[in-house]
Amino acid sequence: MSATQLAALTRTFDPRSALRRLLVLDAAVTGVNALAYLALSGPLGRFLGVGSGLLAGLGAFLAAYAAGVALLAARRYPPTLGVRAVVEINIAWAVVSCVALVLWLEPSTAGAVWTVLQSPVVAGFALFQYMALRISHRLSHE
Repeated sequence: MSATQLAALTRTFDPRSALRRLLVLDAAVTGVNALAYLALSGPLGRFLGVGSGLLAGLGAFLAAYAAGVALLAARRYPPTLGVRAVVEINIAWAVVSCVALVLWLEPSTAGAVWTVLQSPVVAGFALFQYMALRISHRLSHE
């Protein structure tokens, strides 16, 4: 992906602004999922075919994670180490979701579809955040 493609995606030519926007979007999407998992763990768990305790636990993790990502996004220059941690956690989430679907979870059809669909979204966040970080880092060293 080039700087131009990333800029078009985030509607800015400044890679730092693009990175911050990607982090804000990640925090917002993750935060909405966290709130849904926490507030609706019973009915949502039944719909997805997973235990309400697991969903509530995931919701708590996602709420803390979303808050951390939001704190990074609030910084004018998000620290490289923090952004790399976000990228790695997003990749791990995408991979573990698919592995859990095959090896551990026995969700409903809706739960399986949800798991399969959310994994590439999270992996996409990781990819775009990584690219924005690389471009930003490269430009700051020119």
